[in-house]
Amino acid sequence: MTSDQKERLGAGRYIASARMPTSTVTSAHELTTHDGAGVNGLLRVVPGATTVAFLMHPRQDFSHHILVPELLNAGYAVWTQGSRSMGNDLTLLHEQAVLDMAAGHAFLRRRDFESVVSVGHSGGASLAAFYIEQAALTSSARLTATPGGKPVPLAEATMPVPDGLMLMAPHPGQGELLLRVIDPSVVDESDPLSIDPRLDPYAEGNGFVVPPASSSYSGDFIAEYRAAQQRRVDRIDALAYERAAAADAARRRYSSSNDPGDRREALASGVIVVHRTDADLRGVDLSLDANDRPYGSLFGGRPDLTNYGVIGFGRLTTPEAWLSTWSGRSSRAALLRCAPSVRVPVLLVELTGDQACFPADAQAMVAAFAAADVTHVRVEGKHFGAPLTEGATSGATLAGQAMAHWLGTRFPASAGGGHR
Repeated sequence: MTSDQKERLGAGRYIASARMPTSTVTSAHELTTHDGAGVNGLLRVVPGATTVAFLMHPRQDFSHHILVPELLNAGYAVWTQGSRSMGNDLTLLHEQAVLDMAAGHAFLRRRDFESVVSVGHSGGASLAAFYIEQAALTSSARLTATPGGKPVPLAEATMPVPDGLMLMAPHPGQGELLLRVIDPSVVDESDPLSIDPRLDPYAEGNGFVVPPASSSYSGDFIAEYRAAQQRRVDRIDALAYERAAAADAARRRYSSSNDPGDRREALASGVIVVHRTDADLRGVDLSLDANDRPYGSLFGGRPDLTNYGVIGFGRLTTPEAWLSTWSGRSSRAALLRCAPSVRVPVLLVELTGDQACFPADAQAMVAAFAAADVTHVRVEGKHFGAPLTEGATSGATLAGQAMAHWLGTRFPASAGGGHR
Protein backbone atom coordinates (compact mmCIF):
# COMPACT_ATOMS: atom_id res chain seq x y z
CA MET A 1 0.00 0.00 0.00
CA THR A 2 1.44 3.39 -1.00
CA SER A 3 1.65 6.34 1.37
CA ASP A 4 -1.15 8.05 -0.58
CA GLN A 5 -3.33 4.99 -0.20
CA LYS A 6 -2.68 4.88 3.55
CA GLU A 7 -3.89 8.48 3.87
CA ARG A 8 -7.10 7.76 1.96
CA LEU A 9 -10.35 7.96 3.95
CA GLY A 10 -11.06 4.53 5.40
CA ALA A 11 -7.81 3.03 4.10
CA GLY A 12 -7.42 -0.57 5.28
CA ARG A 13 -11.04 -0.78 6.36
CA TYR A 14 -11.93 -3.67 4.06
CA ILE A 15 -9.91 -6.84 3.61
CA ALA A 16 -10.35 -9.87 1.42
CA SER A 17 -12.37 -12.66 3.00
CA ALA A 18 -11.35 -16.29 3.17
CA ARG A 19 -12.93 -18.66 0.66
CA MET A 20 -16.25 -20.26 1.49
CA PRO A 21 -16.57 -24.05 1.37
CA THR A 22 -17.58 -25.28 -2.08
CA SER A 23 -20.38 -27.24 -0.42
CA THR A 24 -22.08 -24.03 0.80
CA VAL A 25 -25.71 -23.65 -0.23
CA THR A 26 -26.90 -20.04 -0.26
CA SER A 27 -30.51 -18.87 -0.31
CA ALA A 28 -31.96 -15.36 -0.23
CA HIS A 29 -34.99 -14.56 1.90
CA GLU A 30 -37.34 -11.60 2.26
CA LEU A 31 -38.87 -11.23 5.70
CA THR A 32 -41.68 -9.06 6.99
CA THR A 33 -41.30 -7.58 10.45
CA HIS A 34 -44.09 -7.44 13.01
CA ASP A 35 -44.81 -3.82 12.05
CA GLY A 36 -44.85 -4.57 8.32
CA ALA A 37 -41.38 -3.51 7.21
CA GLY A 38 -39.44 -5.59 4.70
CA VAL A 39 -35.92 -6.85 5.46
CA ASN A 40 -33.62 -9.16 3.52
CA GLY A 41 -31.19 -11.86 4.52
CA LEU A 42 -28.89 -14.55 3.15
CA LEU A 43 -28.79 -18.03 4.64
CA ARG A 44 -25.65 -20.04 3.96
CA VAL A 45 -25.65 -23.67 5.02
CA VAL A 46 -22.96 -26.32 4.89
CA PRO A 47 -23.85 -30.04 5.06
CA GLY A 48 -24.78 -31.23 8.53
CA ALA A 49 -24.87 -27.80 10.18
CA THR A 50 -27.20 -27.69 13.17
CA THR A 51 -26.05 -24.40 14.68
CA VAL A 52 -26.49 -21.11 12.86
CA ALA A 53 -24.66 -17.83 13.52
CA PHE A 54 -26.75 -14.67 13.06
CA LEU A 55 -24.81 -11.59 11.91
CA MET A 56 -26.51 -8.20 11.72
CA HIS A 57 -25.58 -4.54 12.05
CA PRO A 58 -28.05 -1.65 12.43
CA ARG A 59 -26.55 0.40 9.59
CA GLN A 60 -24.01 -1.68 7.64
CA ASP A 61 -24.41 -4.43 5.04
CA PHE A 62 -23.12 -7.68 6.54
CA SER A 63 -24.04 -9.85 3.53
CA HIS A 64 -20.39 -10.61 2.85
CA HIS A 65 -18.96 -10.09 6.30
CA ILE A 66 -15.42 -11.35 6.85
CA LEU A 67 -16.60 -13.81 9.52
CA VAL A 68 -18.99 -15.59 7.14
CA PRO A 69 -16.41 -17.92 5.52
CA GLU A 70 -14.58 -18.40 8.81
CA LEU A 71 -17.72 -19.78 10.48
CA LEU A 72 -18.81 -21.80 7.43
CA ASN A 73 -15.40 -23.43 7.24
CA ALA A 74 -15.82 -24.43 10.88
CA GLY A 75 -19.06 -26.24 10.00
CA TYR A 76 -21.62 -23.65 11.08
CA ALA A 77 -24.47 -22.19 9.07
CA VAL A 78 -24.55 -18.40 8.80
CA TRP A 79 -27.46 -15.97 8.47
CA THR A 80 -26.64 -12.38 7.49
CA GLN A 81 -29.41 -9.79 7.60
CA GLY A 82 -29.92 -6.11 6.93
CA SER A 83 -32.09 -3.65 8.81
CA ARG A 84 -34.82 -1.54 7.23
CA SER A 85 -32.48 1.47 7.56
CA MET A 86 -29.31 -0.16 6.27
CA GLY A 87 -26.95 2.49 4.93
CA ASN A 88 -29.25 5.29 6.05
CA ASP A 89 -28.36 7.07 9.28
CA LEU A 90 -31.06 9.63 8.59
CA THR A 91 -33.92 7.45 9.86
CA LEU A 92 -32.16 4.72 11.86
CA LEU A 93 -34.20 3.91 14.97
CA HIS A 94 -32.68 1.17 17.11
CA GLU A 95 -36.07 0.12 18.47
CA GLN A 96 -37.13 -0.64 14.89
CA ALA A 97 -33.85 -2.45 14.25
CA VAL A 98 -34.75 -4.67 17.21
CA LEU A 99 -38.00 -5.55 15.41
CA ASP A 100 -35.95 -6.30 12.29
CA MET A 101 -33.70 -8.61 14.26
CA ALA A 102 -36.75 -10.30 15.80
CA ALA A 103 -37.97 -11.25 12.32
CA GLY A 104 -34.63 -12.91 11.62
CA HIS A 105 -34.58 -14.85 14.87
CA ALA A 106 -38.14 -16.04 14.32
CA PHE A 107 -37.23 -17.14 10.80
CA LEU A 108 -34.24 -19.16 12.01
CA ARG A 109 -36.28 -20.86 14.72
CA ARG A 110 -38.75 -21.95 12.06
CA ARG A 111 -35.87 -23.50 10.16
CA ASP A 112 -35.34 -25.94 13.03
CA PHE A 113 -31.70 -25.25 13.78
CA GLU A 114 -30.80 -26.78 17.11
CA SER A 115 -28.98 -23.61 18.21
CA VAL A 116 -28.99 -19.97 17.12
CA VAL A 117 -26.05 -17.83 18.19
CA SER A 118 -26.11 -14.06 17.71
CA VAL A 119 -22.88 -12.47 16.44
CA GLY A 120 -22.20 -8.79 16.96
CA HIS A 121 -19.31 -6.97 15.31
CA SER A 122 -18.67 -3.31 16.06
CA GLY A 123 -22.09 -1.58 16.32
CA GLY A 124 -23.77 -4.94 15.79
CA ALA A 125 -22.73 -5.84 19.34
CA SER A 126 -24.86 -3.23 21.06
CA LEU A 127 -27.80 -4.03 18.76
CA ALA A 128 -27.56 -7.73 19.67
CA ALA A 129 -27.38 -6.92 23.37
CA PHE A 130 -30.32 -4.51 23.08
CA TYR A 131 -32.32 -7.19 21.28
CA ILE A 132 -31.54 -9.82 23.92
CA GLU A 133 -32.49 -7.40 26.70
CA GLN A 134 -35.90 -6.75 25.14
CA ALA A 135 -36.50 -10.36 24.04
CA ALA A 136 -35.87 -11.67 27.55
CA LEU A 137 -38.51 -9.38 29.05
CA THR A 138 -42.17 -10.22 29.38
CA SER A 139 -44.22 -8.61 26.63
CA SER A 140 -45.71 -6.02 28.97
CA ALA A 141 -42.26 -4.93 30.18
CA ARG A 142 -40.83 -4.20 26.74
CA LEU A 143 -40.36 -0.69 25.37
CA THR A 144 -43.40 0.88 23.74
CA ALA A 145 -41.76 3.91 22.12
CA THR A 146 -38.47 5.39 21.01
CA PRO A 147 -36.79 8.05 23.18
CA GLY A 148 -38.41 10.64 20.91
CA GLY A 149 -41.87 9.18 21.48
CA LYS A 150 -42.47 7.23 18.27
CA PRO A 151 -44.57 4.12 19.09
CA VAL A 152 -42.86 0.77 18.55
CA PRO A 153 -44.79 -2.52 19.00
CA LEU A 154 -42.15 -4.65 20.71
CA ALA A 155 -44.75 -6.02 23.12
CA GLU A 156 -46.66 -7.84 20.39
CA ALA A 157 -43.66 -9.10 18.42
CA THR A 158 -42.32 -12.67 18.51
CA MET A 159 -38.79 -12.30 19.88
CA PRO A 160 -36.91 -15.58 20.41
CA VAL A 161 -33.85 -15.28 22.64
CA PRO A 162 -30.69 -16.66 21.00
CA ASP A 163 -28.77 -19.49 22.64
CA GLY A 164 -25.50 -17.59 22.78
CA LEU A 165 -23.79 -14.31 21.92
CA MET A 166 -20.41 -13.81 20.26
CA LEU A 167 -18.85 -10.37 19.92
CA MET A 168 -15.92 -9.25 17.79
CA ALA A 169 -14.45 -5.77 18.37
CA PRO A 170 -17.63 -4.56 20.10
CA HIS A 171 -17.81 -0.82 20.57
CA PRO A 172 -20.09 0.51 23.32
CA GLY A 173 -22.93 1.57 21.01
CA GLN A 174 -23.49 4.18 18.32
CA GLY A 175 -24.42 6.89 20.81
CA GLU A 176 -21.64 6.10 23.27
CA LEU A 177 -19.17 5.97 20.39
CA LEU A 178 -20.25 9.37 19.08
CA LEU A 179 -20.02 10.82 22.59
CA ARG A 180 -16.33 9.89 22.52
CA VAL A 181 -15.57 11.19 19.04
CA ILE A 182 -17.66 14.38 18.89
CA ASP A 183 -15.62 17.58 18.81
CA PRO A 184 -16.65 19.80 21.75
CA SER A 185 -14.84 22.83 20.35
CA VAL A 186 -17.69 23.52 17.89
CA VAL A 187 -19.37 26.76 18.97
CA ASP A 188 -21.82 27.20 16.07
CA GLU A 189 -23.67 24.07 14.94
CA SER A 190 -24.31 25.67 11.55
CA ASP A 191 -20.62 26.34 10.89
CA PRO A 192 -18.29 23.35 10.44
CA LEU A 193 -15.25 25.61 10.95
CA SER A 194 -16.40 27.35 14.14
CA ILE A 195 -14.08 26.67 17.05
CA ASP A 196 -13.36 27.36 20.69
CA PRO A 197 -9.54 27.29 20.73
CA ARG A 198 -9.48 26.28 24.39
CA LEU A 199 -11.07 22.93 23.45
CA ASP A 200 -9.51 22.38 20.03
CA PRO A 201 -8.20 18.78 20.13
CA TYR A 202 -5.91 19.45 17.17
CA ALA A 203 -4.22 22.60 18.49
CA GLU A 204 -0.58 22.15 19.44
CA GLY A 205 -1.07 24.39 22.46
CA ASN A 206 -3.54 21.83 23.87
CA GLY A 207 -1.20 18.86 23.44
CA PHE A 208 -1.62 17.88 19.80
CA VAL A 209 1.47 16.86 17.87
CA VAL A 210 1.51 16.62 14.09
CA PRO A 211 1.68 12.93 13.10
CA PRO A 212 3.32 10.49 13.00
CA ALA A 213 4.35 11.37 16.56
CA SER A 214 1.79 10.67 19.28
CA SER A 215 0.10 13.63 20.94
CA SER A 216 0.08 14.11 24.70
CA TYR A 217 -2.82 15.74 26.55
CA SER A 218 -2.83 16.81 30.18
CA GLY A 219 -5.25 15.31 32.67
CA ASP A 220 -6.93 18.69 33.13
CA PHE A 221 -7.48 19.12 29.39
CA ILE A 222 -8.87 15.58 29.04
CA ALA A 223 -11.33 16.12 31.91
CA GLU A 224 -12.59 19.44 30.51
CA TYR A 225 -12.71 18.03 26.99
CA ARG A 226 -14.86 15.06 27.98
CA ALA A 227 -17.18 17.24 30.05
CA ALA A 228 -17.56 19.57 27.07
CA GLN A 229 -18.35 16.60 24.81
CA GLN A 230 -21.25 15.74 27.10
CA ARG A 231 -22.43 19.33 27.10
CA ARG A 232 -22.48 19.43 23.29
CA VAL A 233 -24.48 16.21 23.11
CA ASP A 234 -26.87 17.59 25.72
CA ARG A 235 -27.43 20.69 23.59
CA ILE A 236 -28.20 18.59 20.51
CA ASP A 237 -30.48 16.38 22.64
CA ALA A 238 -32.44 19.42 23.78
CA LEU A 239 -32.99 20.48 20.17
CA ALA A 240 -33.97 16.96 19.13
CA TYR A 241 -36.47 16.56 21.98
CA GLU A 242 -37.99 19.96 21.20
CA ARG A 243 -38.47 19.11 17.52
CA ALA A 244 -39.73 15.58 18.21
CA ALA A 245 -42.26 16.90 20.74
CA ALA A 246 -43.54 19.55 18.33
CA ALA A 247 -43.97 16.98 15.56
CA ASP A 248 -45.75 14.59 17.94
CA ALA A 249 -48.13 17.33 19.12
CA ALA A 250 -48.97 18.13 15.51
CA ARG A 251 -49.63 14.45 14.77
CA ARG A 252 -52.01 14.28 17.68
CA ARG A 253 -53.84 17.40 16.53
CA TYR A 254 -54.09 16.05 13.00
CA SER A 255 -55.72 12.83 14.23
CA SER A 256 -58.78 14.87 15.22
CA SER A 257 -58.53 18.01 13.09
CA ASN A 258 -57.59 16.42 9.76
CA ASP A 259 -56.05 19.83 9.03
CA PRO A 260 -53.33 19.65 6.33
CA GLY A 261 -51.43 22.33 8.24
CA ASP A 262 -51.12 20.03 11.24
CA ARG A 263 -49.99 17.22 8.96
CA ARG A 264 -47.30 19.42 7.42
CA GLU A 265 -46.02 20.42 10.85
CA ALA A 266 -45.97 16.77 11.90
CA LEU A 267 -43.75 15.95 8.92
CA ALA A 268 -41.51 19.00 9.27
CA SER A 269 -39.36 18.02 12.23
CA GLY A 270 -36.37 18.73 10.02
CA VAL A 271 -32.94 17.15 10.10
CA ILE A 272 -30.06 17.66 12.48
CA VAL A 273 -26.58 18.21 11.07
CA VAL A 274 -23.71 17.33 13.40
CA HIS A 275 -20.32 18.54 12.22
CA ARG A 276 -16.92 17.26 13.30
CA THR A 277 -17.26 13.78 14.78
CA ASP A 278 -13.74 12.38 14.42
CA ALA A 279 -12.16 13.80 17.53
CA ASP A 280 -11.47 11.03 20.04
CA LEU A 281 -8.28 12.03 21.84
CA ARG A 282 -7.23 8.38 21.93
CA GLY A 283 -6.88 8.41 18.15
CA VAL A 284 -3.86 10.70 18.37
CA ASP A 285 -2.63 10.16 21.94
CA LEU A 286 -1.70 6.50 21.94
CA SER A 287 -0.86 6.54 25.66
CA LEU A 288 -4.55 6.84 26.54
CA ASP A 289 -6.00 3.37 27.22
CA ALA A 290 -3.05 1.97 25.33
CA ASN A 291 -3.23 -1.07 23.07
CA ASP A 292 -1.59 -2.07 19.78
CA ARG A 293 -3.67 0.31 17.66
CA PRO A 294 -2.08 2.40 14.92
CA TYR A 295 -2.23 6.17 14.99
CA GLY A 296 -5.55 7.56 13.75
CA SER A 297 -9.24 6.70 13.81
CA LEU A 298 -11.65 4.38 12.03
CA PHE A 299 -11.80 6.99 9.27
CA GLY A 300 -8.07 7.11 8.57
CA GLY A 301 -4.64 8.16 9.74
CA ARG A 302 -5.30 11.92 9.95
CA PRO A 303 -8.30 12.60 12.19
CA ASP A 304 -7.13 16.21 12.44
CA LEU A 305 -8.21 16.42 8.79
CA THR A 306 -11.06 13.91 8.49
CA ASN A 307 -12.75 15.55 11.49
CA TYR A 308 -13.68 18.36 9.10
CA GLY A 309 -14.99 16.13 6.30
CA VAL A 310 -18.58 15.57 5.25
CA ILE A 311 -18.36 11.86 6.14
CA GLY A 312 -18.66 10.95 9.79
CA PHE A 313 -20.75 9.28 12.46
CA GLY A 314 -24.21 10.75 12.95
CA ARG A 315 -23.57 13.54 10.46
CA LEU A 316 -27.19 13.85 9.28
CA THR A 317 -30.17 12.49 11.22
CA THR A 318 -33.77 13.15 12.08
CA PRO A 319 -34.44 14.23 15.68
CA GLU A 320 -35.92 10.76 16.35
CA ALA A 321 -32.88 8.98 14.92
CA TRP A 322 -30.49 11.18 16.88
CA LEU A 323 -32.20 10.33 20.17
CA SER A 324 -32.62 6.63 19.41
CA THR A 325 -29.21 5.94 17.89
CA TRP A 326 -26.63 8.72 18.06
CA SER A 327 -27.16 10.35 21.43
CA GLY A 328 -24.85 8.96 24.09
CA ARG A 329 -27.23 10.42 26.65
CA SER A 330 -30.60 9.19 25.31
CA SER A 331 -30.07 6.07 23.21
CA ARG A 332 -30.99 2.79 24.90
CA ALA A 333 -28.75 0.78 22.55
CA ALA A 334 -25.68 1.01 24.79
CA LEU A 335 -23.88 -2.24 25.40
CA LEU A 336 -23.08 -1.61 29.05
CA ARG A 337 -26.71 -0.67 29.74
CA CYS A 338 -28.01 -3.86 28.14
CA ALA A 339 -25.31 -6.33 29.25
CA PRO A 340 -26.79 -6.99 32.72
CA SER A 341 -29.84 -8.48 30.97
CA VAL A 342 -27.77 -10.91 28.87
CA ARG A 343 -27.76 -14.32 30.56
CA VAL A 344 -26.88 -16.56 27.61
CA PRO A 345 -23.25 -17.69 27.19
CA VAL A 346 -21.04 -14.88 25.87
CA LEU A 347 -17.75 -14.78 23.97
CA LEU A 348 -16.02 -11.42 23.59
CA VAL A 349 -13.16 -11.32 21.12
CA GLU A 350 -11.07 -8.19 21.65
CA LEU A 351 -8.76 -7.11 18.82
CA THR A 352 -5.53 -5.73 20.22
CA GLY A 353 -5.25 -3.00 17.57
CA ASP A 354 -8.83 -1.78 17.89
CA GLN A 355 -9.55 1.95 17.55
CA ALA A 356 -13.12 1.78 18.86
CA CYS A 357 -13.12 -0.91 21.56
CA PHE A 358 -10.29 -0.16 23.95
CA PRO A 359 -8.96 -2.45 26.71
CA ALA A 360 -10.95 -0.66 29.42
CA ASP A 361 -14.11 -1.10 27.32
CA ALA A 362 -13.60 -4.84 26.93
CA GLN A 363 -12.97 -5.29 30.63
CA ALA A 364 -16.07 -3.28 31.56
CA MET A 365 -18.21 -5.25 29.11
CA VAL A 366 -17.03 -8.61 30.42
CA ALA A 367 -17.79 -7.51 33.97
CA ALA A 368 -21.26 -6.22 33.02
CA PHE A 369 -22.71 -9.37 31.46
CA ALA A 370 -25.01 -11.28 33.79
CA ALA A 371 -24.23 -14.63 32.15
CA ALA A 372 -22.49 -17.25 34.25
CA ASP A 373 -20.49 -18.24 31.15
CA VAL A 374 -18.48 -15.28 29.83
CA THR A 375 -15.23 -15.78 27.91
CA HIS A 376 -12.84 -12.98 26.98
CA VAL A 377 -10.24 -13.63 24.28
CA ARG A 378 -7.67 -11.19 22.87
CA VAL A 379 -6.29 -11.66 19.36
CA GLU A 380 -4.07 -9.51 17.19
CA GLY A 381 -5.89 -7.44 14.60
CA LYS A 382 -7.62 -4.16 13.81
CA HIS A 383 -11.24 -3.17 14.26
CA PHE A 384 -12.48 -4.34 10.85
CA GLY A 385 -10.50 -7.57 10.95
CA ALA A 386 -7.34 -6.53 9.14
CA PRO A 387 -4.02 -7.97 10.33
CA LEU A 388 -2.09 -5.93 12.85
CA THR A 389 1.02 -6.02 10.68
CA GLU A 390 1.42 -6.61 6.96
CA GLY A 391 1.70 -10.31 6.16
CA ALA A 392 0.36 -11.45 9.54
CA THR A 393 -2.74 -13.59 10.00
CA SER A 394 -5.82 -11.40 9.82
CA GLY A 395 -7.75 -10.47 12.91
CA ALA A 396 -10.83 -11.92 11.21
CA THR A 397 -9.23 -15.35 10.89
CA LEU A 398 -7.95 -15.29 14.47
CA ALA A 399 -11.37 -14.19 15.72
CA GLY A 400 -13.03 -16.89 13.62
CA GLN A 401 -10.75 -19.51 15.13
CA ALA A 402 -11.58 -18.32 18.64
CA MET A 403 -15.29 -18.41 17.82
CA ALA A 404 -15.10 -21.90 16.32
CA HIS A 405 -13.32 -23.19 19.42
CA TRP A 406 -15.82 -21.54 21.76
CA LEU A 407 -18.80 -22.77 19.75
CA GLY A 408 -17.41 -26.28 19.54
CA THR A 409 -17.49 -26.69 23.31
CA ARG A 410 -21.05 -25.37 23.63
CA PHE A 411 -22.90 -25.67 20.33
CA PRO A 412 -21.55 -28.49 18.13
CA ALA A 413 -21.44 -27.67 14.43
CA SER A 414 -23.32 -30.83 13.54
CA ALA A 415 -25.16 -33.64 15.23
CA GLY A 416 -26.94 -36.73 14.03
CA GLY A 417 -28.96 -35.90 10.94
CA GLY A 418 -27.63 -32.32 10.65
CA HIS A 419 -29.80 -29.38 9.65
CA ARG A 420 -33.27 -30.21 8.41
